[in-house]
Amino acid sequence: MTVLLWGLPDEPPVHLVAAELRARHADVVLVDSRAAAHDTIDLRLDPGADVGGVLRTRDRTVELARVTGVYVRPVEPELFPGLDPAELAHARRFCDALTSFTELTGSSGQCRVANRLLAMGSNVSKPYQAQLITRHGFGTPSTLVSSDPAEVLAFARRHGPLVYKSISGVRSIVTTFDPAADAGRLARLRWCPVQFQEHLGGPDVRVHVVGDRVFATEITTTAVDYRYARRAGTTATLRTHEPDPDVADRCAGLAAALGLPFAGIDLKLVPDGRVVCFEVNPSPGFTYFQHGTGQPIAAALAAWLTGS
Repeated sequence: MTVLLWGLPDEPPVHLVAAELRARHADVVLVDSRAAAHDTIDLRLDPGADVGGVLRTRDRTVELARVTGVYVRPVEPELFPGLDPAELAHARRFCDALTSFTELTGSSGQCRVANRLLAMGSNVSKPYQAQLITRHGFGTPSTLVSSDPAEVLAFARRHGPLVYKSISGVRSIVTTFDPAADAGRLARLRWCPVQFQEHLGGPDVRVHVVGDRVFATEITTTAVDYRYARRAGTTATLRTHEPDPDVADRCAGLAAALGLPFAGIDLKLVPDGRVVCFEVNPSPGFTYFQHGTGQPIAAALAAWLTGS
């Protein structure tokens, strides 16, 4: 078994999955995003056959036909400082070629990919993804995407307390909207539309789907965004959560429908009994939840990548 990991080898998710793969005696090929200006890949696209070719890194030369699994968590070369124009152009060509491999490989079922970048695209637009979420029996918060301050204030009067966040897949800190305190900032909406949602009570639950396995974590905190509880001067408590079997099945079905063998699904257990879904993260930083609960998420992903 040869499994290719594309990202930053010292980033915790990649590091943990690599360790689990080695424990299964898999041949681990690390493609470091920082070395894209020096690595090369020659693709071979044969009609009627799986994609092939040769990957050359500083440490390895690998026949792509041997690769049976890929964990995709890359960093764009434009984010690394210090590359001259020629190096950046080479890095971009390399990343584009490796992306082509991850998109096209596995047509014969012999290579597993978590996850293809095309499938991850649903998270680029949260409003679009929310429409897909509702098809799997989950509710979503009442939502307004607007660049009109008057429209936002009217929405707040109808729905009560609100939070706001980015529309795109770029991470943002979920923040409470205060009509009085934020009045002076509303004019900025005309430059960049923002997503406003009703502020729902109840515990947060992060569900990690790995193939057909489901790992759920319940998070208790007074912070609006539990990921930044410490910044808000409080704490977040994590514990293993046993979801209702129907909810677990819907999560697995949602991830599969989005083409995501590995996904992080954010739920809210509203006191009135609703299970509301905020979004599906197509490249979850799962280590926070694994360390907080002891759930073997990295081991499950390594098992899926190797077909165990």
